[in-house]
Amino acid sequence: MSGHSKWATIKHKKGAADKARAKLWAKLVRNVEVAAREGGGDPSANATLRTMVAKAKSEQVPSDKIEIAIKRGTGELKNDTVSEDIMYEGYAPAGVALLVAVSTDNRNRSGGEVRSTFSKNGGNIAEPGAVAWQFARKGVVVVPKAGGKVTEDDLMMAALDAGAEDIFDNGDSFELRCGPTDVSAVCSALTDAGIAFDSMDRPMIPNATIDLSEDDARKVLKLVEALEELDDVEEVFHNFDVSAEVMAALSA
Repeated sequence: MSGHSKWATIKHKKGAADKARAKLWAKLVRNVEVAAREGGGDPSANATLRTMVAKAKSEQVPSDKIEIAIKRGTGELKNDTVSEDIMYEGYAPAGVALLVAVSTDNRNRSGGEVRSTFSKNGGNIAEPGAVAWQFARKGVVVVPKAGGKVTEDDLMMAALDAGAEDIFDNGDSFELRCGPTDVSAVCSALTDAGIAFDSMDRPMIPNATIDLSEDDARKVLKLVEALEELDDVEEVFHNFDVSAEVMAALSA
């Protein structure tokens, strides 16, 4: 199982009680914008956009935010927000590598908050390039198993020619991985084959993972969660993994 996805599953299960709804909305809106940019703003002619709009609506994202995202994606409406995307690099306890994706209108403020959070939670900020080489940008599409109706063979037959590279079994869903530029093509191929998908993303995936004990996992997650709570932080990528036993203890 993918460590990236297992932690995502933990977060998803407690998401209803989490205060991260605004960040979830922001991510869903970005997905809508990207889908419109890559395939056009008409959901009836753009299967990926249709799915992303449906996903956003299922999470109660306001319709006006969705419409604005589509218009930004097609270039009809320019984004007047002056912000820049920054990737901070660092280490958590137990030598876990972290990439912290930030979108900010004040580099000094965001940098100070990220550095302080690392320091207060047993981590260390790193120089640019010190951590990034341990990750690669990948396209990720999550497909529910639909009670066993969808198999790995089904997915590979549907998406292989569209750029799918690998499949991971995450329990109640499959995770399809592809090149970051192939996400829309993979999503379209799945739709054409009548296979529904839950989400698409382009995260930084670790080339290798570190297995953590329960004690180390708690320390690492304390830092990760503190970083995720910062207003300017979009996402935190990591290279840790946990066993089923540790995951059960963390979820308890």
